[in-house]
Amino acid sequence: MMLIKKIDWYIIRKYLAAFFFVALLFSLIAVVIDFSEKIDDYLEDDIPAKAFIFDYYFNYIPYINGLLWPVYAILTVIFFTSRMAYDSEIISIFSSGTSFYRLMWPYFLSALVIGGMHYIGNHYVIPNANKTRVKFENTYIWKNNFEGSTKNMHIFLSKDTKMYIRRYSIQDSLGYDMTLEQFDKNKLKSKLFANRMEWLSKEKKWQLKNYWIREFRGKREFLTQGKSIDTLLQITPYDLERRDNLKETMTTNELITFIDGERSRGATNFKMFEVERYRRTADPFTIFILTFIGMAIAARKVRGGMGLHLALGAGLSGGFVFLSKFSTTFSTKGNLPPEIGVWIPNIIFSVVIIFLIWRAQK
Repeated sequence: MMLIKKIDWYIIRKYLAAFFFVALLFSLIAVVIDFSEKIDDYLEDDIPAKAFIFDYYFNYIPYINGLLWPVYAILTVIFFTSRMAYDSEIISIFSSGTSFYRLMWPYFLSALVIGGMHYIGNHYVIPNANKTRVKFENTYIWKNNFEGSTKNMHIFLSKDTKMYIRRYSIQDSLGYDMTLEQFDKNKLKSKLFANRMEWLSKEKKWQLKNYWIREFRGKREFLTQGKSIDTLLQITPYDLERRDNLKETMTTNELITFIDGERSRGATNFKMFEVERYRRTADPFTIFILTFIGMAIAARKVRGGMGLHLALGAGLSGGFVFLSKFSTTFSTKGNLPPEIGVWIPNIIFSVVIIFLIWRAQK
């Protein structure tokens, strides 16, 4: 077991101090940019200052940091390691008999601290903070950021029950030209059609207008018609009005429960929730990868100095983000399994680490 020596504490202090300084600096910049973009909405709706400061920005800071901590890691490592290389501290460490691989130990410990905090934040702290932030956004900012379309909606209420709504009005909780089909062993059992469906908020049920029902019993068919009928469908306006940012407000346990519920009723439109679930674990691991990449780049003293190192780090960070977006899009919209799509950037950049460490100054 490796002991933590004085030089290790020296590097750990440098890493953590620089990291949290960068996090603070970028958080302030992000808040200023976000405020400048939304100030018109704040003034238009006459939102109290207390609401957007405490309900929104106090919870916005954990959210934006959760997305950017991996990028902070590589920029921080390059910043202070390049400075150590420029001041010949890295050469002095190697001259004392410390190997490059032994030098990786304090970087690993620092990444373990930050990655552990990021892991807990992603799975529990940030989703709980997002509940308040997202509620504020949905109320005042993004009033119509509903997922998918409100036309031609195909929904599985269970594996044997399928609903179709030609058009749905979010403001009135009204559906038009609704069809409900029930199957028994892939054979159509009954079909219900209604010109309109309306949510009765007090009774917590749907009321169907101008409906008819076709029932198939053996070789016989029965037809029932009526003006109005109340029914308890396994769906509420909340399910039809799902927000784009709903996944951000769920803890991982809530995400798993939601995904299992969607899967059990035969739904297929929950891929983005699976991507979010696996991303929360993959991102902390990314911190380790980008930490070692930054170290391997910045440990060598070069003529371009810190500027060249930071340019290389920014380029690799940009490549990582692009690859991450590319692979998760294939997982959400295509046939790539979410657990693979989320981890592809980490796998590819792990190979980059091996190459950079092999080429690094020993």
